[in-house]
Amino acid sequence: MPVPASAAFADTEELSRGLASGEWTSVELAKFFLERCRTHGPRLNALATLLENEALAAAEKSDDDRRAGKIRGPLHGIPFGAKDLLAFPGHPTTWGAAPYRDRAIDQEATVLKQLRDAGAVLIAKLSMVEIAGGMGYTSAEAAFNGPGRNPWKTDRWSGGSSSGSGSAVAAGLVPFAIGSETWGSITSPAGNCGVTGLRPTYDTVSRDGAMVLSWTMDKVGPLARTARDAAKVLQAIRLPELPPIPAGVDLKTRRARIGVLRNAADKCQPEVAANYEASLTLLRDFADIEEVELPDLPYNAVADMVIACEAAAAHEDLIDSGQVANLTHPDDKWRVYPDLMIPAVDYIRAMRVRTVMIRQFGEFLQRFDAVATPTLPTVSCPVDVRFSVWGKGFELSQISAASNLTGAPAITIPNGFGADHLPTGLQLVAAVHREQSLVNLAAAVQERTRWHRESPPEFA
Repeated sequence: MPVPASAAFADTEELSRGLASGEWTSVELAKFFLERCRTHGPRLNALATLLENEALAAAEKSDDDRRAGKIRGPLHGIPFGAKDLLAFPGHPTTWGAAPYRDRAIDQEATVLKQLRDAGAVLIAKLSMVEIAGGMGYTSAEAAFNGPGRNPWKTDRWSGGSSSGSGSAVAAGLVPFAIGSETWGSITSPAGNCGVTGLRPTYDTVSRDGAMVLSWTMDKVGPLARTARDAAKVLQAIRLPELPPIPAGVDLKTRRARIGVLRNAADKCQPEVAANYEASLTLLRDFADIEEVELPDLPYNAVADMVIACEAAAAHEDLIDSGQVANLTHPDDKWRVYPDLMIPAVDYIRAMRVRTVMIRQFGEFLQRFDAVATPTLPTVSCPVDVRFSVWGKGFELSQISAASNLTGAPAITIPNGFGADHLPTGLQLVAAVHREQSLVNLAAAVQERTRWHRESPPEFA
């Protein structure tokens, strides 16, 4: 039976039901999503490499296992895509950068192996901002195959640095994707494209086989249709030696405790602020909300320092070889050089301040099941406008820097549409290892809304 067009925007539970009932096979699903990637991926600059042969072989094995009664879990037979900083043997791993466009790494990243073991079917490597933004890009053009384009309006940016992961899920090219975040690289594309993004607690998902941007801040996590889908993926890719994720807040037995940052939406676009206020009204159905302020510490400045120093060290070969001049974005060709001149004492000072942040921000988060903010202060920017121009006058709190520096998890879910009918998002941040609380809260919102069920008309 042909896979219906509606499957493009189905969640993994719906797709799994179709597999279990025999409505479609994994091979048929893989062919369906491969065709969507071929048809729509180039318009969005979302694809780095299509893995057709490997995908069909994996899907056939998935079907064989299903017939033999060997169901590997809730992702068995489900296609997905992965950000192109994750190594996959036999094909280029480009890191979004022209100097590496033909470079293959003979390794399978641990998260890809874990998903293969869970029965999921990798069908594509997805585009990304060159060097995951570590060279200091200032506009959307920082990728050798073109800026990531937003399925809701293709002259707008999909977000970075997991640009292809965000647009591919939003356009129904894959049911879920793997991205990575150092500072906003999952939440930004998820927020811009109107999908769910889950950034796990630092060091709970393997980075083996992934490009390094910052050894002490990089995280790998899912972008998906729903919070429940993201949780399934996280369960499959968490380090197996870790204890189980704590159960999280049970909304059937008590009301949640949610902190709301004072004046969080004051410097957002009016539509972003209005959607955020509507989200808070909805949260009050099952949560007690308290207005709070972040501990007063220089999160943005410290995050800038840590990433600048660690990215310059991680990509020393690219810089020393002179190939940095072959990057696509004009700013990326030179902006790393000042980072090489930062004194070691400044990095050490930043890391010492960071220990204070870990303690104080951690204590702050422990008071709540989550802290709520808008995901981004504006809808996505035009691909040909510098971020500083588009974002002038708009600003969010420093919670993104604070949570990334301290390793705390976050989730973003769509919460409406803003200017030009572009998605806006609600972000929830929790204390370390409280991903399940984030999922439970986000799922409760999604059970009461349908923003996650919307699909871009051009790609439906």
